Amino acid sequence: MSDPIDWRKLPPLKSLKGFEASARLLSVRKAAQELNLTHPAISHQIQSIESALGVKLFSRAGRNIALTEAGSCYYIYVRNALDFLIAGFDEITPKKDQPSLRMQTYVSLSIRWLAPRLHHFQKAHPHIDIQLSSFNPDWEFDEDNADIGLIYTQAPVAKHLHWVKLFSADIFAVCSPALLRNSKQSVSAAQLAQLPLLTVASEAKYWTWQQWFASAGITDIDSCNVITVDTAAAAIEMAINGEGVALVSAPIVSADLKAGRLVKPVDHCLKGDGEWGVVCSTTMLESPGMRETLDWLVGQQE
Repeated sequence: MSDPIDWRKLPPLKSLKGFEASARLLSVRKAAQELNLTHPAISHQIQSIESALGVKLFSRAGRNIALTEAGSCYYIYVRNALDFLIAGFDEITPKKDQPSLRMQTYVSLSIRWLAPRLHHFQKAHPHIDIQLSSFNPDWEFDEDNADIGLIYTQAPVAKHLHWVKLFSADIFAVCSPALLRNSKQSVSAAQLAQLPLLTVASEAKYWTWQQWFASAGITDIDSCNVITVDTAAAAIEMAINGEGVALVSAPIVSADLKAGRLVKPVDHCLKGDGEWGVVCSTTMLESPGMRETLDWLVGQQE
C-alpha cells in the first residue's frame, strides 16, 4: 500500500496555473491575459506559492521578471506534474476525432523555445492535439513513448527514421550585460576564464568549456571558477541574473539575446559536431497531422 501524501508539502494548487504561465512567458501581464485573470490575481498566486515554499521564485529587472535558480528548478517539477496529470486525463477520457501526436524534447528547449510558440501552432492547426513531453532525461529519440522528437544529435539517425535539420550546433558564451560592467574590463576569450563559468552536467559529452577555449586557441585556463548545474535552463537563468557565463547552443537563448537579457561577451563560436533537428519514424510520415507539424517546426527556424 502506498504511503499517505504529506499534504503540508503541497503548494496552493489553485495558484500553480499562475506560476506556470508567468514562468513560461516570463511576464505576469501575459500570464494574466492568457488565463483571463487580473495582474494582481496572478501576483497573489505567485506570492502565495513563495510564501508556502519560503523562497523567491522570480527576480525583477526593470519591467521584466526572471526565474530565480529556485524558480527555474521548481518550474520543471510543476510543468512535469501538470503534463503528467493532463496525460492521465487524456488516457481515461474518450478519444477525440483528431490526430494526437506525442512530441519529445529537452526541458530547456521546451521551456525557452518550443512552449512559447505552441499556442501559435494550435491556433493555426486546432485539429491537431500535441502532447509535449520534456521528462525523458535521454538525449536520444524515444520511439516507444514519442511520435516526433525535437532533439540534438552528433550522428546520423537510424535508417528507419526521417530526419529534418533545424539548426546548426554553434556553441557560444552568453552572460548578463551587468556581469560585463562588473568585470571592469573589456572581455577577451582569455579574460572570460576569469569570470564565473556555468557548466551543464548533461551536456559535458557534447561540448565543454575546455573545447570552447581550445577552439579559441587558449589551452592554459584556470578552471577552478566553475559552477556545475543539472540543466541548461538553470544555467541560463543564472546567467540572466548575472551569476556567471553560460555556454549554450542556439536556439534556446534567441529570445533572451533579442530582448537584451543576455549578450555574447565575445564573438568566438565553437562549431559543434552535431545539429538540432526533428525526427520521426518513416512509417509515421503519413499519419494524420504529422506533415503539418513537421512543416510548422521547419518554419520556426530563425
